Amino acid sequence: MSSAPLPEKKGRRRLRAGGPRYPGWLALPAVVWYGVFFLVPIGIMAVYSFQLTVGYGDIAYAWTTENFTYLWDPLYGRIFWRTFQLAAIATLGTLLVGFPLAYYIARYARRKTLLLLLVIVPFWTSFLIRTYSWLVILDPDFFLWRALGLGDFEILYTTKAIYIGVVYNYLPLMVLPLYAALERMDWSLVEAAQDLGDSSFRAFRRVTLPLSLPGVLAGSLLVFIPVTGEYLVPAILGGDKTAYAGNLIAQQFLEARDWPFGAAIAMVVVGGLTIALLVYAKVLGKQEQYGG
Repeated sequence: MSSAPLPEKKGRRRLRAGGPRYPGWLALPAVVWYGVFFLVPIGIMAVYSFQLTVGYGDIAYAWTTENFTYLWDPLYGRIFWRTFQLAAIATLGTLLVGFPLAYYIARYARRKTLLLLLVIVPFWTSFLIRTYSWLVILDPDFFLWRALGLGDFEILYTTKAIYIGVVYNYLPLMVLPLYAALERMDWSLVEAAQDLGDSSFRAFRRVTLPLSLPGVLAGSLLVFIPVTGEYLVPAILGGDKTAYAGNLIAQQFLEARDWPFGAAIAMVVVGGLTIALLVYAKVLGKQEQYGG
């Protein structure tokens, strides 16, 4: 009896390696792009953070940690804490508003494409224009509030206006990952849980929420990271009355002309976000490992 021919040596090597190998040069354009437009600017920022400012805008290459020492001042600690609060509230707000919308689109909506298009439409306009539109809407003299007799509220140029602005502007970044996670769900699992005696809320807590958790984590990351550097919304809707990390960095670069100190603040923010990314990757890796 003749045995089947052995596969080629190259094929045997691929099988022993656990699967076919693909050419790594396919990732070269993306690697070059991120290297030139992300790693190089971050590296330049890191170098500037260890220098000193002399006079107005001149830089002395002294290689010192003095800029980071200044950040131990309680004043900057309060600014960082306030920035974290803004990012956390924006993340929670977009989650509370976006999850029901994504749930409805994924499970019940008949015209999903149209609804998703409406979610994405705000991205077709400038971030600045969208923020300025809320400057008009939140004005007590806005004709709608006058018509309803609600022109006595004071929201504009407060932290409430800032929260409204960031939740509105970053809502699509939460809805889209949530929809992608919910769209892949097998809804018969929810029906089976209800058939076995679970209430709607209990089935949601035990089935829907765990299966949608990757979308929740991805959306939270997409919102939390850019909000930590947000400065347009606090400047426009908050009247630039409340200091956040983004406003402080912009102030150091554009007004004070203290680039090294602004770079030091930026590097602290980047370091905090890097830790958040590592935690996210670890949590997501555990979910994939245990089938979450």
